[in-house]
Amino acid sequence: MTDRSAAALEAQESFEVHKEKVDLLHGKAVGLLGVLFLTVTGAAPMSAMLGNVPFGAGFGNGIYIPAAFLLATIVLTIFSVGFAAMAQKVSSVGGFYSYISLGLGRDMGMAAGMASFVSYSVFEASLCGLFAYFGNAWLQTHFGINVPWIWLALFMIALISVLSYRDVQLSVKILGVALILEVIILVIFDAGALLSSTSHFNAEALNVFNVNTPVAAQKVGDVDIAAGAAAVGIFMAFWSWVGFEMAPNYAEESRDPKRIIPRSLYYSVIGLGLFYIFTSWCAISSYPTEGDMLAKAVKDSGNFFLTPIGQNVGRWAEELMNILILTSSFACGMAFHNTAARYAYSLGREGVFLRVLGKTHPKFKSPYIASTVQSVLALIWVGLFAIFLGTDDPNAQAYVAIYTMLAILGTMLLLILQAFVSIAIIIYFRQNHPGEVGIIPGLIAPLIAFVAQVYLVYLLVVNLATFGGSGSFGSNIPYIALAIIIWGFVWGVVLRTTAPTVHAKIGRLVFNERA
Repeated sequence: MTDRSAAALEAQESFEVHKEKVDLLHGKAVGLLGVLFLTVTGAAPMSAMLGNVPFGAGFGNGIYIPAAFLLATIVLTIFSVGFAAMAQKVSSVGGFYSYISLGLGRDMGMAAGMASFVSYSVFEASLCGLFAYFGNAWLQTHFGINVPWIWLALFMIALISVLSYRDVQLSVKILGVALILEVIILVIFDAGALLSSTSHFNAEALNVFNVNTPVAAQKVGDVDIAAGAAAVGIFMAFWSWVGFEMAPNYAEESRDPKRIIPRSLYYSVIGLGLFYIFTSWCAISSYPTEGDMLAKAVKDSGNFFLTPIGQNVGRWAEELMNILILTSSFACGMAFHNTAARYAYSLGREGVFLRVLGKTHPKFKSPYIASTVQSVLALIWVGLFAIFLGTDDPNAQAYVAIYTMLAILGTMLLLILQAFVSIAIIIYFRQNHPGEVGIIPGLIAPLIAFVAQVYLVYLLVVNLATFGGSGSFGSNIPYIALAIIIWGFVWGVVLRTTAPTVHAKIGRLVFNERA
């Protein structure tokens, strides 16, 4: 047997979940709309707009932030071409973990499994910081009560734990309502900007060829605006899609995974893209001049959206947006919790990690043990920051430290994984399905996506200080991410020698729908 045929045979090995003694998730529980609710809510359109647009505009590329979203839409659509093609062949709750294992081998798959789990695990804790920050501000403004942010974060962890313990259909309903409300208030914001006499729309903001134009150093009134880094605006745009890639993790719970998962990827990427482009354009155009917009983004970013919607629509809309940022961050955290739990469940049921994680609830068919473990981990992430930094400064501790730093760590891991997945897709199709897909989904699209993801990791590393990563934790984020990937790879190598039958199943437990 040639080396090539041996490699092809190894890549083709898989284990059908119906033939294994494992607990199964709730099959056929959600349709296309349900998968979209579960994944798009992770991207958190409202949190992405209110959090990323002012930062990207004020410290990045100014009026060209809509162009950055246009660029991200193009690149992520290209990534989705190969990703969706793979999803049509492989249905597994492991997502990235399974895809990388099938394309790059079991040891790399183990590294991906650990990195994926940690990525989504810290994302939940990150959103708890955002929820606690806005919750503290809302309570102080409306009731004059200064509730320590740690209690608000713990409340969010506890409520997510209770809700995610139950059937996935409950998550679909909650996240669906949250997503619809987010979209409605942002559409109201857009309409207010379009109809306002003080808005200033400029088509140049959509010029993707000028996306690398940074904000120039200037003074607007009493606000000193430092020279920006265009890379910051570009990265903030890509960051806004984190969550759409979770669709394959719900393959086993969807009614028709081979059709639903690829469609959900395209719908979420393109749908979010068009929405992000237009809403970010409305946001920067809500100010009479570019200088006014930059001054607001730098000096008062928290009200970058709130002030215009209050002026253009009314006080009621401003108050509603204030509340919905809380529901948005909560729903986003819940979506990440569900995905982290499914990665842990996948690792557990294959026996490559704690087997008890692979249990499902006898009634709800949810990965309830993995979900509970994820809640404990979120509690640990948040608790460590509270212990070492304190709980008396919501901005510095809950927002800058927990939300920003953990989001950067999770995003870096995710970008690295997406780069690995792109190469895995190319190898998988060449070894297992030669000639079944065209050169675009099987080679060109994944190759372009690989280069783009690597470049984004580079942008993140070289601009880490701009994102607030100058502290001891922030400055070590690249090393932490590397250590997590190496840890997973080493664990795979250990299993190869100590438990070869378990090693053989790394990322290979797949679901094939029965008639």
